[in-house]
Amino acid sequence: MTTDEVLDLFRESGALLEGHFILSSGLRSPIFLQKAKVFMHPAKAEKLCRALAEKIRAEGYGDVSQIVSPAVGGIIPGYETARHLGVPAIYTERVEGKFELRRGFELQPGEKVIIVEDIVSTGISIRECIEAIRKTGANVVAAACLIDRSAGEAEVGVPLVSLVQYKVPAYSPDALPPELAAIPAIKPGSRGLS
Repeated sequence: MTTDEVLDLFRESGALLEGHFILSSGLRSPIFLQKAKVFMHPAKAEKLCRALAEKIRAEGYGDVSQIVSPAVGGIIPGYETARHLGVPAIYTERVEGKFELRRGFELQPGEKVIIVEDIVSTGISIRECIEAIRKTGANVVAAACLIDRSAGEAEVGVPLVSLVQYKVPAYSPDALPPELAAIPAIKPGSRGLS
């Protein structure tokens, strides 16, 4: 899929939002990709994740035993991408602020896995997920996402396969452009909610 095709699915779903948004990283942006509005449509999620699975295979990372995703945002794309790769999908959850495997999910030492995330901005969720996986002795061969909004700038610690790269401006809260500072900020994401 091309960048325009992916963004068109987001637009059709009302998931490409404009305003002043507080991202999970704490950075601020005039654009927010509300992927939950896309994932509520199974046919759209299937189309995106099938294309991501094809790209994972094309880049040589399809030979894995499981997909691991960070909860909450990575669960749907992780599951759907795993379905197209023909492997199980599991996820990590935050326990006292740190990702860990729960619900009886297990990884074996040496097992090759790939992390699948929804959207990457700074890569922090992937890095934290890698840390949890490495404690099991499993090998994270790569990470993948639907949209890399850093356009390749985020350092995740392993190769990152993205369906598309879409550079979206992000600013420190104390370095906002005047037009963004004039709009009240909202936090549509899930990190930090209690």
